[in-house]
Amino acid sequence: MVEEEVSSLEEGTVTVIATGPLTSDAMAEFIKNDLGCGNLHFFDAAAPIVDASTINMDVAFFASRYDKGDADYINCTMNKEQYDAFWQALTTAEEAELKEFDKESQKNVKVFEGCMPVEVMAKRGYETLCYGPLKPVGLVDPRVGKESYAVVQLRKENREGTMFNLVGFQTHLTFPEQRRVFRMIPGLENAEFLRYGVMHRNTYLNSPGILDNTYAMNARPDVFFAGQMTGVEGYVESAGSGLLAGINAANRALGKDKLALPAETMLGAMADYVSRGGTGAFAPMNANFGIVTPLGYRVKGGKAAKNEKLAERALSIIDQTLATL
Repeated sequence: MVEEEVSSLEEGTVTVIATGPLTSDAMAEFIKNDLGCGNLHFFDAAAPIVDASTINMDVAFFASRYDKGDADYINCTMNKEQYDAFWQALTTAEEAELKEFDKESQKNVKVFEGCMPVEVMAKRGYETLCYGPLKPVGLVDPRVGKESYAVVQLRKENREGTMFNLVGFQTHLTFPEQRRVFRMIPGLENAEFLRYGVMHRNTYLNSPGILDNTYAMNARPDVFFAGQMTGVEGYVESAGSGLLAGINAANRALGKDKLALPAETMLGAMADYVSRGGTGAFAPMNANFGIVTPLGYRVKGGKAAKNEKLAERALSIIDQTLATL
């Protein structure tokens, strides 16, 4: 083991790059320019994502603004009384404490104007949100035949439509506060959050098109990435990406075929997300059942029973894969 800073690597050497969110400037420049990965993302601003099956569609409805294009957005309407309660809760909710490097990042990144936290926007004025992400113009509630006081829109996060994100809801709120306040939105009272909103320093690749589903570079198959740099979010997820990248780096060195796990497994689903992305701009993702290929049939017994079936299917696939190695 050699403990020293690495800022480059030799051509043709099988390598796993597992540098984290605070990558050194020299290594970041090497990844960006020499490896041809382009600009790295230095600030992670992502809105919460909810499980589509937990949205109350007796209250919410699909529609596009002015009925233009496909009705891909789920709309959660508010009357003035509901909006008032939501605004009061949002503007008084507890915010997450920033780390020192996050504070420094915000000095250098125009995050507050380009990607303003929803609670900061709300504090600028009572009706500010109604002219921003909660703008009701052009969205007619089919139940009453008119526009509402405010509308929260949710956009499809993946092609399968199992995950929806709250449009314009980047936030600094703590996770418990996000759950409490955002469940005040009509239709989201029982919403399960697959990912909470985050805003922090997080160096990562724009991985779709750069990495394949084995964490190898498409342009440099001898170079693999692992950990948060790939766009997975969390410790277990980073370890999981490292496991798959390590196996495939070893296979590459030994002249064996790469191992790509199917998206019916969690490791495969994360690798698939990293290599293909969702439906919008690429943002880090944690392990959750929303990114796993759906069963394709209904399961009695609710969410727990469905997740158990997903797990059973995944374990069966892994057993079959191991048997072929």
